[in-house]
Amino acid sequence: MPEKPNAASGIERRQYIRLDTVFPVQFRLESADRSKFISGWLQGYTNNISKGGICLSVNNFDPQWVKLLRNREAKLSLEIELPVIKRPVNALAKVAWMSDVPGSPNKYQIGLSYEEINAKQNNKILRYARLKQFFVPVSLSLIILLGLGLALNSYVSAKLINGNKSLVEQLVKIVQESSVAKQKVKIFSKEREDLQTKIQALELQIKSVEEKGKPSVNSLKLEDLIKVRETQDLSEQVDKLTKEKNALLEQLVSVQHKENDITEDLLHLDKRKAILVKENFDKMYQWLKIHQSLRTGLVASFEGSKDIAKWAFIYDQSLASQAFTYFSDFARCRKNLDFFAKKAQRENGLFYNAYYVNDGLPAEFTIHCGPNIWLGVAFLQYTKKSNDTRYLSLAEEIASKIIALQALDPDGGIRGGPNTQWYSTEHNLDAYAFFNMLYKVTSKDIYLKARDKTLNWLVKNTYDKEDLPVKRGKGDSTIATDTYAWSIAAIGPDKLMEAGMNPDRILEFAEKSCLVTADYTRPNGQKVQIKGFDFAPEKHLARGGVISSEWTAQMVISFKIMSEYYYKKSMIAKSRAYGLKADEYLVGLTNMIISSPSPSGQGEGCLPYATEEFIDTGHGWMTPSGKYTGSVSGTAYTLFAYYNYNPLELRE
Repeated sequence: MPEKPNAASGIERRQYIRLDTVFPVQFRLESADRSKFISGWLQGYTNNISKGGICLSVNNFDPQWVKLLRNREAKLSLEIELPVIKRPVNALAKVAWMSDVPGSPNKYQIGLSYEEINAKQNNKILRYARLKQFFVPVSLSLIILLGLGLALNSYVSAKLINGNKSLVEQLVKIVQESSVAKQKVKIFSKEREDLQTKIQALELQIKSVEEKGKPSVNSLKLEDLIKVRETQDLSEQVDKLTKEKNALLEQLVSVQHKENDITEDLLHLDKRKAILVKENFDKMYQWLKIHQSLRTGLVASFEGSKDIAKWAFIYDQSLASQAFTYFSDFARCRKNLDFFAKKAQRENGLFYNAYYVNDGLPAEFTIHCGPNIWLGVAFLQYTKKSNDTRYLSLAEEIASKIIALQALDPDGGIRGGPNTQWYSTEHNLDAYAFFNMLYKVTSKDIYLKARDKTLNWLVKNTYDKEDLPVKRGKGDSTIATDTYAWSIAAIGPDKLMEAGMNPDRILEFAEKSCLVTADYTRPNGQKVQIKGFDFAPEKHLARGGVISSEWTAQMVISFKIMSEYYYKKSMIAKSRAYGLKADEYLVGLTNMIISSPSPSGQGEGCLPYATEEFIDTGHGWMTPSGKYTGSVSGTAYTLFAYYNYNPLELRE
């Protein structure tokens, strides 16, 4: 490692020759004993390289980390990017010296001495640096060519991004126009019905008056002579009523013409909307694909979030891989699932809740049953669709750990995780679906018994026939929208009925408690009103209504399940009512589609996690930061809702 310059003598004393070249370096701090990571991945660069180490330049460096390095309480884990090497060069280094840069607050030069580095890779770095010095003219030419290529690529990308953004805005515009047209149709329809009612009333009046004016058989009686005079008066009444009726008939014809015209316009709008919806949903799938890391196969859960931008939650990986499976993109799906089969760190057979996208290391050292079960679901959906059993054993391994936890509870419930004591309805619904899938795939009785135990626990501990249809967990009466949607999706209407639960009441309660209308400001500043589902009842939260894209999409799927259920029972009116609700809420979600905010996203369509950023969900956690943060769960689940794919069911 080069020594720090001697300012007094003006002489730089170095162990090796200085090589002036610049490499990007990704680094993070870890404790001196290497027992834990102190920071996430940070960015820096080096323009001073020797065989023994590097001089690292860092901007906006946290003062607390400066203190740790100066006190030799931390080391640096490095990833040095080199164009001639496919993978970054990994190294461990300690601090030899540090100095701040005058006039640049929080900018530092850090002299590092390698403790660990592959000798061959280190030699490649030095060879590349020397070649770069000798071939400066060539490098400059390459830079110019690369610059031209970059400019061309930027132009093409800009056109692509603008085209994708335009596609999203066209959809939102036509959805708004369709909404206005539907409202007009309702108004004209109501006006037509009112006119028809008035006309019918006049017709009855006319008939009654005409009946009074009919002459009696005994026409010579004095009473009949009087009736003749009355008949003349009644005839005048009939004429008056007939004129009123004719005027109303003219109005009715006019209203019917207007209703027909706007209905025709609506049909054209809906045809165009259907095309735009399909195009935008295709773009949403592209968004999922381009955010998959070629290195790890993971997909970043939130694009645009400052705090967890590089995190891949395993629940989101299940949704992404199921999207790949649905579209028969099996190679891409295997890339994702192989990470868990071959690379991911585990603890006692279960996976951590989240990993870093770029290197696959754990980002959160927490283990919950629900996310692990969802991974198992992804393995089984792939197995079923592809007829490839390579991940089946891993699904069964996860199941064995969950069943072991189930055995610890006398009622057959599954705790939130190995190190937690609470019981979640959501996790047990996941488990019911998972065990049911495993039984269908393997025909093993152990999974049938585990499934039935789970259902018994749910009925006993979370389903309340008197007051609250679905509790959030054992001893927890909080309302969580996803438990209502997943009760339908995981167990199904028939099985719920058998268990004494009414699926209609479950969805009615969710609508009554959690359905909200919220304002959403789109990236172009346009404000739209969206009808969808909150994470919890709005009346219990001071923040007002917030719509979850993911949980609204879950409700759409549940409404579609109920529509199919009643259609099979030949209850067409009820089937249609559920279908119309599903369509209404799915159309609402299209108002939330945004263009990808990152350069790599190329403006492809995605959905934010909610209509508000960093806001309390009502369940002890906040929505992600970033006003237009793209969400894998929101985007994938909306895709599922559009294509009527239930991830908690194995379709035959």
